[in-house]
Amino acid sequence: METITIGMEPTAVNSLIYIAQEQGYFQANGLAITIRDDYASGAAASEKMMEGEVDMATTAELFIVRQAFAGEDIVTLASIDNFMHMKLLVRKDRGIQDTSDLKGKRIGVPVKTSADFMLGRFLDLNGVSHNEVTIVDVQAPKAVDAITNGEVDAVVTWQPNVITIQEQLGDEVSVWDVQNGQPMYCVFITTGDLVQSHSDMFDPLLRSLTQAEGYVIRNPDQAKDLIRSRLGYEDTYLNALWPDYQFGLSLDQSLILAMEDEARWMIGNNLTTEKTVPNFLDYIYADALISVKPEAVRIIGR
Repeated sequence: METITIGMEPTAVNSLIYIAQEQGYFQANGLAITIRDDYASGAAASEKMMEGEVDMATTAELFIVRQAFAGEDIVTLASIDNFMHMKLLVRKDRGIQDTSDLKGKRIGVPVKTSADFMLGRFLDLNGVSHNEVTIVDVQAPKAVDAITNGEVDAVVTWQPNVITIQEQLGDEVSVWDVQNGQPMYCVFITTGDLVQSHSDMFDPLLRSLTQAEGYVIRNPDQAKDLIRSRLGYEDTYLNALWPDYQFGLSLDQSLILAMEDEARWMIGNNLTTEKTVPNFLDYIYADALISVKPEAVRIIGR
């Protein structure tokens, strides 16, 4: 059996991986999978992948953008989910009624993640300069304490933190959509070295996830029960977040467009010394997904 360690954040965005393991699809396809889901974010897991701590990782697509600018050896195998779960929670008792009230306030967000990009884009679209707010690095596990204890006036986070904060602050908090209708992608990534040395293991890996996708479609209630049990979610949490996810393997042109948008944002905000948007086709490995689900590969110029 091929042995693979996958690093990821313990959230429902990774449901296909959990389901593939729980239903025995990995093992049936000749893979011995170890899941390391003790990371605070997908970006944190992916950083450790680049250091060799795990073989593969899941993360939002901004991590690929950052690595492309840095010239790192990173490969995208597929998106396994796209989602709209990020929210900006603001404390009304700190005088925040509309977006202009964010000026002068402290906003918590996991920096160097896609949440950071979504917040930056939200501020730009609403006429608030980065210089007019104070950004505080608040990783997801600390989001509830940071806003309820008053360390920050607003925070970017997702379920189940959103419901927890609403329960604790009640009418003192408002929930805003920070993504402005732009989905994010949970991408399965690895290094170019692993693709070169173990290319034969990616077909069975993605085949296992395709089987998990089919399980979600055929058995939605059982899939939710599995994730509820695996992650220890309460019914209220899971029912609130489940509609935000669209599980399924793909390599779509919309992913490329999202990364190009994020690259332009990084250039415009001086977050990179590079001045040219990378060619993200150079960071895609489509052969495995073409082999197991060819209709899911819809990238122009591949």
